[in-house]
Formats: sequence, structure tokens, C-alpha cells
Amino acid sequence: MIATRLAGSELRRLATGTLPKLALLALIVIPSLYSGLYLFANEDPYGHLDEVPAALVVADRGATTTDEDGGGTRRVDYGAQVADRLTGGKGGFRWVRTTQRDAEAGVRSGRFDAALIIGSTFSQDLVSSAQYKPKQASLTLVTNDANNYLSTTIANTIADDVRDAIATEVGTEAAGLFLQGFGSIHTNLAQGVQGADRLVEGAGELAAGTAELVGGTARLATGAAETSRGAAELAGGLDTLRADTRTLPDATRRLAAGAAKVAAGDAQIDRIAAEVQAGFTRAATEAQAAARAAEEGARRVEERRATEQGQSLDDAYTALEGARAAVQRELAALQEEGQLTPEQVQALTDPLPRLQGELAAAEAALHKATTDLKALDVGAGEVARGNQALANATPRLAQGIADAAAGAGQLSSGTAQVSQGADELASSSVTLRDGTQQLASGVTELRDGLQSGLGRIPDLDEQTERDTARTIGDPVRVADDQLARAGSYGAGLAPFFMSLATWIGGYVLFLLVKPLSSRALATGRHAWQAAVGGWLPAALIGVLQVGLMYLLVTYALDITPVYGGATIALLVVASATFVAILQALNVWFGAVGEFLGLVLMLVQLVTAGGTFPWQTIPEPLLSLHRVLPMSYTVEGLRQTLYGGDLATAARYTALLLVVFVVALAATAWAAHRQRVWTPTSLQPELVL
Repeated sequence: MIATRLAGSELRRLATGTLPKLALLALIVIPSLYSGLYLFANEDPYGHLDEVPAALVVADRGATTTDEDGGGTRRVDYGAQVADRLTGGKGGFRWVRTTQRDAEAGVRSGRFDAALIIGSTFSQDLVSSAQYKPKQASLTLVTNDANNYLSTTIANTIADDVRDAIATEVGTEAAGLFLQGFGSIHTNLAQGVQGADRLVEGAGELAAGTAELVGGTARLATGAAETSRGAAELAGGLDTLRADTRTLPDATRRLAAGAAKVAAGDAQIDRIAAEVQAGFTRAATEAQAAARAAEEGARRVEERRATEQGQSLDDAYTALEGARAAVQRELAALQEEGQLTPEQVQALTDPLPRLQGELAAAEAALHKATTDLKALDVGAGEVARGNQALANATPRLAQGIADAAAGAGQLSSGTAQVSQGADELASSSVTLRDGTQQLASGVTELRDGLQSGLGRIPDLDEQTERDTARTIGDPVRVADDQLARAGSYGAGLAPFFMSLATWIGGYVLFLLVKPLSSRALATGRHAWQAAVGGWLPAALIGVLQVGLMYLLVTYALDITPVYGGATIALLVVASATFVAILQALNVWFGAVGEFLGLVLMLVQLVTAGGTFPWQTIPEPLLSLHRVLPMSYTVEGLRQTLYGGDLATAARYTALLLVVFVVALAATAWAAHRQRVWTPTSLQPELVL
């Protein structure tokens, strides 16, 4: 085949002599050197951060926390914990504890790449939330981009890690206290539920009692109304009694005076009776003397006997009439004074006429009357004294009746108010009953709500409480579930540097390899044969380049591809495509094409997305990313090196083949045009 013979001829030319062979060997090695050095230098920079000096300033004074339940205290020093974490190998940098002044001066001079300053109130601020005086704790990170920008970025990451670690610890402790509070609330709420049960029972009893109260107050209102009416009647009766007894004091005084007069009259009657008795005695004596005289002088003076006898009787009757008249006058006076009744006077005066004929009987009756009068005198004295005591007490009785009447009036007014109050009480007791029923319903709802709330408040055991606190303090754990894993920072950059090294290898090939055989054009060969004949030697050398690079990366740098065969195939296709593109540039533009190949490498260096995601590339470079071949190579190698999607790798390989065909067709078209010699081709303007 003509293209094969052209390629063999070019290879023999390159292998003639020692220097060409060495030059050819250098061309084969260049991609491996480029990619190997870059990948070796960036193999694991994060693993060597402990060589980067950084200053650590710990001014934290610590803090004391108090357990609200037990009242105990605990000393915390979060600043010391941060220092132990950083200096214990988990801080990335080589942390050196120093003063704040020395740390700031060291960062400024470059002696330290960064400085972390922990303030004096760091611990106190962290526990301030427990005292309900929250204040956010802070760490001061001092950096200087003039030392190294990536050091600043890494220092920020380390500070974030420290903050997250402290936040997790403090959050876990706070969550623990929070859950302990829930436990206390659960216990207290359980007691509240028990109290609510008792309250429900009491409210039920209260409701029943108020229902009874309603009946009782109704009866009370009825009784109070009756009492009010009775009090009014009592007040009226007492007023009548007071009016009727208004003259009682005067009457009792007159009665006492009359009784005294009766007593005095009785004494007078007693004296008169004594006088009458004495007269009767004298009359009896005279009668007896007359009888004896009559017996002795009966014979002498018969006719004088009647006269003498008549005279003695007349004297006795005269005395008797005088005594009777005196008695009648005294009895009449007593009757006028009201001390004796007419019947009593009549009873006293009736015996007097019969005394004249019955002296003996009168004497006995008079003696008995005298005795009775003495008794009457004593009784009359007692009556007089009683009437006097009654007269003395009657004003007080009248005043008492008046006071009773006034009190009865007040009682009537008060009982009317009581009746009105009882009516209001009866009405209010109905309201009270309704209120107690609502209270019973409300406390029942309260009890039910407390029971429902009690079921919603967690009651955790100690282990579950600790696990829950840890989960709350550190709620998110990032699971390492990578579909494709690079393994190291250097391996992450391998697709980019290997693609770039492949382009560089193709670029330097055309420093020695002729992109197109002039002899083939001169002999009239087909343009496509000349194009393939110029492309094939460089492509074969490119296969050697990527083969050596693959071995170096895999075995020397320990970046083992997951899909080794697919990686080699993709590298070979990429090398062939890059060679075709560079050949087309050289064929079309000559020396300028070589420069354009360098420019195109620089453009792809920033558009391939080898370090940052290609989506972050600004326009118009983002649009170039979608059409330039190095982008396909980088994306395809990521799939084959890390164990990604082979279908994706195949798609990018197909795109490279499309570019390869287009570039080779462009070279063939240029070869077709170069069959005609022009002055420019005979003497180009620029020769490199």
C-alpha cells in the first residue's frame, strides 16, 4: 500500500543515525516526562499538609457550667480541646502554639501560612446558651494570600472542620440537656395528669354539689321570703303592743298608789274594827250589868226596867251606829279611790244591822273579821310593794317593747334584704352550677390534653438518650458511596495531564516528522494516500508515547486504571486524533500551523475542565469546551480510569473519531491543493 510505504520511508529517515534515533527517543519520552512529573508533584499534596507551618493562639479562659437538675458544676475548656485536636494530627497543618503578636507577625512575614486565634471568651460563649444569654463563639483565622492562595483555602477548610467538630460536640451536649429536660417534663407531666384526674373527680363532685346548692338556695329563697313576711308581721304586732302599752307606766303607778291606799285603808279598818270590838265589848259589859241589875231590881221597879234597858240599848245602838257610819264613810272613801269594789263594801256593811240583835255572834264574827283584816293588811302591803315594783319595772318594759318594735322593724328590713339576697343567691347558684359544669368539662379536656401530650413527649432510657443527643448534635453523616473513585489528588488530575501530555507529544512529533510527503505529491499519488502516509509515522510514534506514559502512570505512580484496556484504546484514539489535527494545521498553514497548534493547546488547557468542573468556565470558553477534542479525552479518561460508565467513554471516543476523520479529510484536501505549485509554496513568507 502506498500510504504504508510512505510511512516506512519516513520512519527509516528518522531512524538513520544516532542523533535522529536519540531525537526520536526523546519524542517518545516527552509525554511521559510531562505527565509523570506533574502527577508525581501533585500525587498527594493534602497528605503533606503537616509540613505547612501554621500558628495557633489559645487565649481561652474556659468556663463553668451548672447542672440545672442536680445543681452540680462542671469545668469546660473548649479552646484546649481545639488545640489538642489540631496539634494531635487532625488539623492538617503543622500547628505551632505561640502568642497572638508572634502569630500575626509570622503570617505577615511568611513564616506561617495561616494563624488560628481562639479568643479568651470562646468557652464562655459556647455555654452562654445554657444561661439563656446566647452569644456566638468565634475563631479568628489570619491568612495572607501573598504567601499562598491555596494555603488560605486549605486554612479556611480546616477552620470549618474545627467549627463543625466543636459545633457537633456542643450540639450533642445541648441536645443531651434538652432531652433530659424532656424527661423531667415527662415526669412532671405524668404527675400533672394524675393531678388532673383528681381535679376531674373534684370538679365532678363540685358540679354535683352546686346542683344541690341550686336546690338549697331555691329553698333558702322561699324560706327567706316567708321569714321576711313573718318579720314584717312581728314588727306590726310589736308596734301595736308598743301603742297599747304606752299608758302602762302611768297605770301601774296609779295601781301602786291605790294599793298603798288600800293598805292604809286596811289599817284604818283594823283600827275601826278594834274600836267597834271595844264598843261591842263595852256594850256587852253594859248589857251584862243591865241583866244583873234587872235580876236584882226586877221586883222593885218593873216599869223602870224597860226604860233603863232601852237606854242601855240605845247607847249601844248609838255607838254602834256611829261606828257603822264611820266604817261606811271609810269604805265609801276606799270605794271612791278604787281600792275596794262595791261588792266588798256591801259585804262589809251588811252585817252591821244584824249586830244589834246578835251581839254574841257579832263578837265572834268581829273577832274573825279582825283576824282576816290583819291578813288582808299584810296581803295589801305585799300587793302595794309588788305594784310598786311593777310600776318601777313598767317603764323599762315599755322601753323594751319599744326597742323590740324598733328591732323588729330592722329585722323586717334585714329579712327583706336577706330574701332579696337569697333570690340573687339562687340565681347566682344556677350560674355557678353552669360554670362548674363548664369547669368539669374544661378540666376533663385538660386531663385528656395532658394525657395526649404525655404520650407525645419522649421518655427515653439513658442509652437512647445518648444516641439521640449524638444524632441531634451530628445529624448528617456523609456516606462514602462513590460510583467512581480516583483515590488521590494526583489520580484526580491524571485525565487532564495525560490528555495534555498526549497533545504535547503530537505537537513535538512534527518538529521532526514531515506532515506530508512532497515526493508523493510530485508523483501524482492520490491526496488521501499522501495524507495518510504523512499521518501514519506520527501516529505510530504517538502509540509508543501513550504506551510508555500508561506504563509510567500505572506502575511508577501507582495510578491504576479500573478499565486498563479501555484506557489504552482511548489514549491511542486521542493520540491519533491529536496527530491528525496537528498535521492538518501544519499542512494548511505551515510554520503558522505549528504556532496555531501551540495556541490550540493553551486554549484547551483552560477549556478542558481538567481541574475545576467545566460548567464553571465562562463564555466563550465554555462553548469551545463542547467542540475541542481534549475535552472529550479528559471526560473519557475519567470514566476508564475511575471505573465510570463505559458507554460514556465510548461516546467520547466516537466524538474523537469524528474529529479524526474531519482532520484527516482536511489534510487530504490540503494535499490535493498542494499539487499545484504556487510562488508562496516555492518561497514561503515565514520559515521556522
